[in-house]
Formats: sequence, structure tokens, C-alpha cells
Amino acid sequence: MGERKAAAPRCAALVGPYLSGKTSLFEALLHTTGATARRGNVKDGTTVGDSAPEARARKMSTELSVANTSYLDDPWTFIDCPGSVELAGEATAAMLAADTVVVVCEPDSDKAVMLGPIFKFLDDHQIPHMLFINKMDQATERVRELLEALQAVSQRPLVLRQVPIRGAEAESPVTGYIDLVSERAYAYKPGQPSELIAMPETVREREADERQKMLERLSDFDDGLLEQLLSDAMPAREEVYAQLTQDLERDLIVPVFLGAAERDHGVRRLLKALRHEVPQPERTAERRNIATTGEPLAQVFKTVHAAHTGKLSLVRVWRGPITEGMTLADVRVGGIVRLVGAQQQKVQAAQTGEVVGLARMDPVQTGAVLTPSGAGADMLAWLPAPRPVYSLALNAEKRADEVKLTAALARLSEEDPALSSEFREETHELVLSGQGDIHLQIATDRLRGRYNIPVVTRPPQVAFKETIRKPISIHTRFKRQSGGHGQFADIHVDIKPLPRGSGFAFSETIVGGVVPRQYIPSVEEGAREALKQGPLGFTVVDVAVTLTSGQFHAVDSSDMAFKTAGRQAMVEGLPQCEPVLLEPIMEVEVVAPSAYTARVQRLVSGRRGQLLGYDAREGWPGWDAVTAYMPATDIHDLIVELRSLSHGVGSYTARFDHLQELTGRLADKVVEGRAAAAQ
Repeated sequence: MGERKAAAPRCAALVGPYLSGKTSLFEALLHTTGATARRGNVKDGTTVGDSAPEARARKMSTELSVANTSYLDDPWTFIDCPGSVELAGEATAAMLAADTVVVVCEPDSDKAVMLGPIFKFLDDHQIPHMLFINKMDQATERVRELLEALQAVSQRPLVLRQVPIRGAEAESPVTGYIDLVSERAYAYKPGQPSELIAMPETVREREADERQKMLERLSDFDDGLLEQLLSDAMPAREEVYAQLTQDLERDLIVPVFLGAAERDHGVRRLLKALRHEVPQPERTAERRNIATTGEPLAQVFKTVHAAHTGKLSLVRVWRGPITEGMTLADVRVGGIVRLVGAQQQKVQAAQTGEVVGLARMDPVQTGAVLTPSGAGADMLAWLPAPRPVYSLALNAEKRADEVKLTAALARLSEEDPALSSEFREETHELVLSGQGDIHLQIATDRLRGRYNIPVVTRPPQVAFKETIRKPISIHTRFKRQSGGHGQFADIHVDIKPLPRGSGFAFSETIVGGVVPRQYIPSVEEGAREALKQGPLGFTVVDVAVTLTSGQFHAVDSSDMAFKTAGRQAMVEGLPQCEPVLLEPIMEVEVVAPSAYTARVQRLVSGRRGQLLGYDAREGWPGWDAVTAYMPATDIHDLIVELRSLSHGVGSYTARFDHLQELTGRLADKVVEGRAAAAQ
């Protein structure tokens, strides 16, 4: 690969499953490019990324870490993304902003399935990506076996670019690699560039075989290369490099590199591939249907509320320059900073391709497209927030913090759109929802640490209802005399059950004016009010009330008296109507790789689910979608068990379908719990 002039600023996002070593690779890239004088270590808590207290405490990435650097005079931004599946929203935002994505994984075939959703997202959005098999110093299985497992979860062909060099024994550690394009062998040197060595005879045959496979993969996309292979001609190295670059840019292949980031193995080779093969930002803009000429344009891919500097909008500049003081989308740019983790360097302008933070643009939201004219605001569609799969009810430990809590939750949701909060009228609870238990733990840690609002959490209540089984006719008289005008209302009502889902119906069969017309709506209002809490303690539904007769007093009757009588009639009558508990039943769709379908069905059945069937998941080869009816009570921590049985990749969606009678011990426990909570 020959030298070339400096490129425009490019961006690479590092993604992969939890514990794959992304942050170690991030630190190695920064140290190798000179952005840091000392290489950070996750175990010691000295990394540039993961600087938040929540990340340090868990020794895991909890949000995006952005760092600007340069390699051989080419400017780069690297974005380290959280690996936890619960924080996948952070990663998807970074992938949309990047020119390329480096997918990091461990050399473990059993964990290959964890890459499936990542590859699917990248392919759906045609984002060029590479695969870096990390921790090769710990590898115990052959690369060819690992690639077979990885290829099963990638729709694009994986193109191996290196062959590992091991010792004489089959289980010997990896000591170097052979580059399949240049056919040169290198020995790893921790902290230093790899040393060029003579190709060991023990791997020469394997190298020739793998190189042929690489060329055959490339020939699928180039007729000229195919003709050369058919005529046994060997293509020039420059031609192979050009084909690799072209195919990566078009998202036709996934180049595969090997290394061990903690030992600096393979990091420089990865950097060279990034430098020579990753498309320029103009090409990425074209892929995203952004014109490369016109007024400045940037898109916000992440919002951060910092403790001392206020709101920071992280943007990818698709057309520059953007300067301090410029007005974008009717908001003045309060400042521009380049980032190296938590460190900020103030600059006056940002050019095309750069990733920078724009300060004090408070009205601007994540996903916003920013231009001076305000035009093009709907040009780049942003991803909708993922549906929540786990929720907690919460309240501030101190009552004085309740108002602050609402504002703090709004800020957390602005930073992380996968978080949402709402006040549920049915259960009178403030509920925080997200992508799992760890996700919500991080959010509550931020409430305590960043906003000084300690909270108490608990599983949210299920919105049970109740109804009745038999009809009844009841006579109620409300009479009160306390000097002057009194209160008087006398009514006869029929109360009867309605079919499920009917709600509440009120009618009257009054004749002869025994209840004046102006008082009839008050009876209905009183009856409705009584339905808010039935004899079992829950909202009453699917009930019909008919006012059949009554009496009134010319002086003492009033709207209030008849409303009170209507409420009293329901309070007295409903306990005699055989009240029964109703639990909400959800229609659930559980998605997971087909290998786990049987386990998913057992999981659903074990949670009182009624299986409706399963089918292939549309657009997801090798995945199934299982549909079932499940009680809302049994869904609260479903995601925890589902991820446990599916290597973290299974998920579900749920929507309310119907109410169903609940009797027996489960119903008794619910009613007893409601009574205890009311005391």
C-alpha cells in the first residue's frame, strides 16, 4: 500500500458484545496514535473512556466515549460503544454517525450468536464494517472453526485477512500473523510495531489456501479478478488492495483481522487498514443521501448533560465548516469542543467529517439535523427509540425532591432516548422504563450521583381490574337534615355484568318524572365515581347500570344528593354481585435465534403463557418469532430470563390484548396485597 496525502477527518465506531475488549482496543488505538502518553487499563480504572462513576464502579462502558486523534497525519475520531445489550441504543447512534464500524469479538464460537443483531443492523443500513477478533492470545480453537460460526450470523461474506502464527504445538499461543495480501509474516512485539520475519514453513500451506479463499471471495464482485483466477494468473497486490477497499466501501464484504488489544497485538495493522480502506466522509454522506455541496450541515447523534459545562450536543459534521457563534436551526452555537474522553479542547471551527461537541444548544435534541437556514431538518431520519422491556416504579427518598426528580428524568431521557418515564394514573406510580435491570440501575445511579436525588425503586404494580358475575337490583336512599335545606335522593338501580371489553354503560327507564331529568346525569356521575375502586380494591369494568325508579323532594333534592345516592348504590350493590378479579393479558412476540425456540416456548409456558404459535422472523434468517398470550404479572422480569437463555440476543414486544378472570390463590394474594397497601 503506497503513501497518500492526508485524508479528511474520518470516524470509526467500536462495537461488540460485553467483555469483547472494545475499551482495551480503544485505549490501544489512542496510545498507538499518540493521543495518550500512557495506555489506560480497564481493571485499574485509568482508561480515557468509561470515565463516568457508573462505568468505573461496574468496570464496563455505560455510554459512548469519543476521542479525536490522528494517525500518520490523517485525523480520526474513534467512538467506544457500550457492549451490554441493554445499552445497544448508544451503539446504534454511533454506527449511524461513523464511516466504518469495527466489530470486536472474542475467539469463542459459542459467543458468535451475540454478533447477529449487530451485523443485521450494519447490513440493513449498508454501513461498511470490519471484524477484529480480539484476545487471540487466549484463543483455544482454530480460526477456521471460529469463522464458520461467525459466518453463520453474518449475511455478508467474512474475508480473512490474516493467518495466525502459533508455536509447534497445536494449542500453542499465537505469536504473530501472516498478511494474506502482502504475504509477509510478522511476529508480535508488545507495545511496539510487529517485527517482519521469514514465513514459517509450518504455515506456508495454510497461508496459500487461505489466500486463495480470500481472492475467490473478492472475485465474486469483480469479473476481471475472476478471469485472472480462472487463468491461474496472480493479481497484483495493488489490485487486491483496491478491490478490498472498493468492496468494503460498498458493504459487500467484512474484512477480518486478528489481535490482542491488551498486548497491542494487531492494533497497528488494523490502523493501516482503517487508513487505507475506509471511505472518506463525502462517500459516507452520499451513502446517507446527503448532498456533498451546500450550506453547512451536521447531525446530533448524542446529547450529554455535563455537571459543570451544561448541555453538549455531539455532532457529525457532514458539510462544513461550522464555526462558533453560527446559528444552526435557530440556535446559536455557544462553543465547539474536540473530545478525548472527558477532556475537552475548545476550537473555533469544525470541518467536514469531524465529530465535535456543540455547547449550550439547549433546544436541540438527539437526531436533529442542523443547518444555518433550518432547511433539511427532516432530511436524515433518526432511529425511533427501542421499545422498553423492563420497568421500575420509583419515588424520591425525600419528598422535597419530587419536582426535581421529574426534571432530572427528562434530562436522562434526552441523553438516552432508550429511557422513558411516565406517571401511570391507574396505579398512581411514576414508572421508569428501559432495556433491562442494569440499564435502569445506571439511570438511578446517575440520579443519585449527578443530580443528588436518591430514589427508591420497586417493581411497578400491574393494573388489575375487577368486574361482576351476577346482576342485582338495589334501592338506595340518601337523606340528611341539618337545618335549612337538607339533602334527599331516592333511587332504584339495576346493576348487571357486561361482556368483556364493554366498559361501562348507563341507561334509565324513568317514567312519570319520579326522578327529574336534571338529576339523572348526577346519578350516572356518582356511579362512575364508585367504579374507581370496587370491593376488591380495583377499578370496576364491564358493568351496566340502569336507573329504573326513584323519588325526589321539591326542596331538599339536588345534583349532589343524587350523585351521592348513585355512588352509594354502587358501593352497597357491587359486593353482592359476585365481584371477580381481572388481570391484563398481553399479546407477546418473543424473538430469538431458532436454536433457542424450544427454550423460549418452555419459558413462556412456565410463566402461565398460552402459546399461539411460532414462525420464521421476517428479514432475520435463522431466527424465529414465538407469539403467545401472557399475563402482565409474569412479564416484569421476562427479559432477564430470556437473555440468559439466548446469550443476550433474545427480546420481546408486548401489547395489551384483553382482560381475563383470575381466581384462586393468585387472586387472593393480589387482593390481600392491595388491601395491605391501602392501609
